[in-house]
Amino acid sequence: MIDYETYMKMKNYHEKDGLNCNQVAAIMGLSYKTVNNWLNEKRYRMRKPSERSSKLDPFKNQILQMLEKYPYSAAQILLRIKENGFDGSYTIVKDYVRKVRPPKTKAYLMLSFAPGECVQVDWGSYGSVNVGSTCRRLSFFVMVLCYSRLMYVEFTVSQTMEHFLACHQNAFDFFGCVPRKIMVDNLKSAVLRRIVGEAPVFNPKYFDFANYYGFSIAACNVGAGNEKGRVENGVGYVKKNFLAGLDIPDFAAIHPAARHWLATVANVRIHGKTRQKPIERFEKERSFLNPLPANAFDIATVSQIRASSQFRITLDANRYSVPAEYAGARLTLKTYPDRLCIYSENQLIARHVRSYDRHQDFEDPDHPKQLLIQRKKARDQKIYMRFLSLSPKAEQYYYKLEQRRMNPKHHVQKIVALSEIYDPNAVARALEDAFTFQAFSCEYIANLLEQRSRCLPEPGALHLTRSEDLLDIDIEQPDLSIYERKTHDDKK
Repeated sequence: MIDYETYMKMKNYHEKDGLNCNQVAAIMGLSYKTVNNWLNEKRYRMRKPSERSSKLDPFKNQILQMLEKYPYSAAQILLRIKENGFDGSYTIVKDYVRKVRPPKTKAYLMLSFAPGECVQVDWGSYGSVNVGSTCRRLSFFVMVLCYSRLMYVEFTVSQTMEHFLACHQNAFDFFGCVPRKIMVDNLKSAVLRRIVGEAPVFNPKYFDFANYYGFSIAACNVGAGNEKGRVENGVGYVKKNFLAGLDIPDFAAIHPAARHWLATVANVRIHGKTRQKPIERFEKERSFLNPLPANAFDIATVSQIRASSQFRITLDANRYSVPAEYAGARLTLKTYPDRLCIYSENQLIARHVRSYDRHQDFEDPDHPKQLLIQRKKARDQKIYMRFLSLSPKAEQYYYKLEQRRMNPKHHVQKIVALSEIYDPNAVARALEDAFTFQAFSCEYIANLLEQRSRCLPEPGALHLTRSEDLLDIDIEQPDLSIYERKTHDDKK
């Protein structure tokens, strides 16, 4: 079946240009039989499709009556006409219902906002990302100024309350000011409960945060994401324009890339609705926004925890140390996106950089010191008791070491070690002899023990190894006159 335009082209080629059937068929890409049949027709005739009967024909009036009475679904209609004898499939019922009742497109009003009036916020997710030796879900926070369409994006691996509030603070710092109103979805970080016909119950932490920064919270209706369409479009824009095809080797690499993209692409493009650059339109909006407070709001999530016997607390499958003396104690944990602060009765006892890796152990070198000192004292006391058991003179010997301002622990430890090498009786004798000779040192004790441990042979007779002529020694007579002269000089 050809249309009217094709039929007229055929006629023009044949009657005006004088082409035969084969030539017309070649030019138009049709078969010879089709061209020949239509050229023999005096005028264009539209062929009516052959009407075939359908199993649904006897029930069509009934279906129309049901749809006029109530907006039934195709499945509901199928159940009702089956009771009246219909034995066809669901597909023909659905096609007919769609034909007689075409789907309606819901209409939405276009919202307009004054400069500085409102911002919209939302979370987005995009696969996963490597963090150290593990892999976590990649989330991103988007805040869009409704008037200028200036956008802020921050990537995280968590959507907890401290991250939600920290992203708000970072966005305010990015804009340099605070909006008068923030539109949010019904996420638990913002809205605890939403009942139709009643005011929403806001999360107390988020409500305090809003009061501190001076903005009001506007929660969208349940299932009405279109009410914050600007940020919904922003989330989609981030996915399509920034994340699509982006190679992210590690989570730390995405932050500078996102800031560069905001500065060079997202906020300097010609926006599709305003037909202006968001950064230029923001200059008109800046003066209508509220200034930042002098100090930032404490966004930490506070929880009660108990330290383990290994003086550790656990968060996100990671372990962090506290001072050893707080093992087993109940403590207060303040969780920030970038750090952990641990308190005991309002006193800060530990602080750690927060890790988003998994199954890692983080120990502050100062935390086990007290435990090591206690263990060293116990070890020193045990060595001292062993030293006293070596000899009755051991205690006096120790006092003499102290009086000479030596390091008595060092000498005692060495002498006890000598008792494990030599016979304890020999060590006791060496101590007594050293005390008698007032020699106070572990080196003197070691020398005594070493000398007495040597097995020297008994001395024997002297045997000459050379001939007897070695004994024939000529000695000159001494000159005694020197003594006589000296005596004579003394008398004078």
